This record gives sequence, structure tokens and C-alpha cells, in this order.
Amino acid sequence: MQHIYRHLFPLFLVLNLAACSTISGWFESDDDEATAPAELVDIDETVEIDELWSVDVGDGQGDGFYRLRPAIRGDMIYVAAANGEVAAVNRLSGDTVWEAELETQLSGGVGVYEDSLFVGSSEGYVLRLDASSGERVWSTPVRGEILSAPQGNGKVVVAQTYDGRLQGLDYQTGTILWTYDSNVPVLTIRGTSTPIFNGSQVYAGFANGRVLGFDSQTGALLWEVRVSIPQGRSEIERIVDVDGTMELAGNELFAVSYQGSVVAIDVKSGRKIWQQKASSFSGVSQGFSNVYVADEDGTLSAYMRNGQGVRWTQGALAYRELSRPTPVSSYVAVGDFEGYVHVLSQVDGDFVGRFRVDDEGVRADMMSEGNVIYVYGNAGELAAYEITAKK
Repeated sequence: MQHIYRHLFPLFLVLNLAACSTISGWFESDDDEATAPAELVDIDETVEIDELWSVDVGDGQGDGFYRLRPAIRGDMIYVAAANGEVAAVNRLSGDTVWEAELETQLSGGVGVYEDSLFVGSSEGYVLRLDASSGERVWSTPVRGEILSAPQGNGKVVVAQTYDGRLQGLDYQTGTILWTYDSNVPVLTIRGTSTPIFNGSQVYAGFANGRVLGFDSQTGALLWEVRVSIPQGRSEIERIVDVDGTMELAGNELFAVSYQGSVVAIDVKSGRKIWQQKASSFSGVSQGFSNVYVADEDGTLSAYMRNGQGVRWTQGALAYRELSRPTPVSSYVAVGDFEGYVHVLSQVDGDFVGRFRVDDEGVRADMMSEGNVIYVYGNAGELAAYEITAKK
């Protein structure tokens, strides 16, 4: 587990010598060699990968281990940097349409709905911006660092804070309408899942290993599903955060926890349809009747969407700190800590291509439209790549 330790963040610490000694012991390991990142080997590339354009946006993910992901609406892709820069880029041409400096440290974003963007700050503010200019519409303090993109549906904006709260804000004014407080474990991975709207409902994952469904207007709890049960004697062994991006497909919600499971949930009833053992903090995606998970040990797995087991696994990227898998055309792509993006077949998991975007790594979710994938590197480069089969 050595590779994951730098992602852990104690919520409550007793600042005395005994406590410091104990915590220091948690972060020592004799298996560094066993968890060293796999060396990349040459592959038989069967796809053409062409860079269409690239632009630089601020300082990218900054130094806070953020996962600021872009958002696409129509022909526009919106992106935010940790230093407060936000930009709108035409995703077809790569031209920057506008740039805005918010003069605040951003830690969560970008959410988009119609004419509005939503970002969160490290100082605990939710901001609604005009999507046509980047101008601030309103800003509301929610008292906690926001590590995922706030989301809106035209009536409510929902934001999740690192201290375990989910809050609903009035879309027009930013006034707080309701608050849900979850029980937060003593030790948790630095991150939160991104809330998902589904009509009048909203779904969120929490650090206690649960996914909850709410009425977005009132905050009333509709259902609760336990993705993982904390096990083990130490606080580290009991971490079960649902931190990664969840995926909604029809009435099925897919989610994964660290040191737990990947699950499919029926959002109408709140019933767990199936679960398989998994451990991930980057999240899930789906395509080709598969549900994709990049395990914390670097194994990429395609679970059958019907719950009948694993279709394929790819273990050649061990401990390379993989991003959330992103389907693109008939392929699936994952980024790693060295900034390489690996392209695999959705059919069997074989490697078909590889390219490098940012030598500081790729952590944020990538986005795709058709056979084009959009990658936002940790250092702030946003780039579009077209992937086609070789003729």
C-alpha cells in the first residue's frame, strides 16, 4: 500500500509526540520494490493518434492533489486551473473563446448546466459563473473544501465538501437550501465523488463507503446503499471511500470504493443489483456492455454490465496511478502518473496505442466525443487527440 499513502489525509489528529510517532509508523513499508510502478514496454500500435490542438490553462492541478476535470457542452469545453484561471475552449478548433481570473484557489470543477458553470474553492466557496464569459454570478460559502465539481439542474446546485457534507443551493441566488452531514472516518483519501443529477434526484458517494440518493429540492434521503464495509484493525485498513467518479446509465448507477467493491445500483428502488470485489479511487465508466475500473494496484478490469463477472483484465500498468478509464470510440483510455495515456481495445483489453501529454502526470478525468479524447494534464495542458484505426 506504499503507493497510496501520499493520497491519505487524516481528518482528526491529536498533535502530540505519541500521535506523531504512531502516524509515522503507518507510513513505513518494506514492500516498496513490490509496488514500484511497472516499466513500460513496447507495444504493437494498431491505431493512429493525432494531436488536433493543445492550450495551456493556468497551473493545472496545482500542488493540492486536485482532480479538476473539464466539462463539455456542445462545441465548448470548459476547464479550470487550481490558481483560479477558468477558460472556454472551442473543442473543434482549440481556439480559446474566453479566459477569466477568479483570484481564488480552485479545488473542485468544472460543472456545467445550460448557461452556467460551477466551481468550488479550497476556501469553501461554491461559485456559479456565466458560461458565455466566465463572469461570477454568485459565490456562497459552505465552510468546507470542495474537491469535486458542483453540479446543477436549473433549480438546485449541489456541492460536496471534504468534511462529509452535501449541500443544496438555490440555482438563482446561491442561498443554501439544505445540508446533509455524513459520518466521516478518522482517516480518508483526499477526494470526494462528484454528485450526479437524475431529474429531481441527486446521487452522491461518501467516505464511509455508502452511496445515497436524495430529493434534490428538499435534501430528503430517498435510499442508501453500502458499497463497502470497513474491515481490518488499523484505520488504514478500514478506509472505504467512494471518491471516484460514478456513472449513471439508464436506471443503473455504477460506483466503486477503495478497498471494497464495484457495484451496480437500481436508482428507482435503491437496490444493489450486483457487486464485485475492487479497490479504486479514480471511479468507473461504462461502454461495450462493460463497466471499467482502474484498480489502485494498476489493474484495469472490464466487468460485465449484467453482473456476470469479469470480461477481461489488463495488469501491465501495475502501480502507475491510473486515472479513471475513458471510453473513446471502440477503445478505452487511461492516463498515468508520468503523463502517458494508454489506449486499449474495449473488446479484449489489448494495448493498441500510447501517447504522452504531460510529464507531470494525468490525474483528472479525461473526456471524449466520438473518436476524439480530451486530456487535461496536471501541469495545465489541455489537448485533443483523434484516435483512428490504422489502415
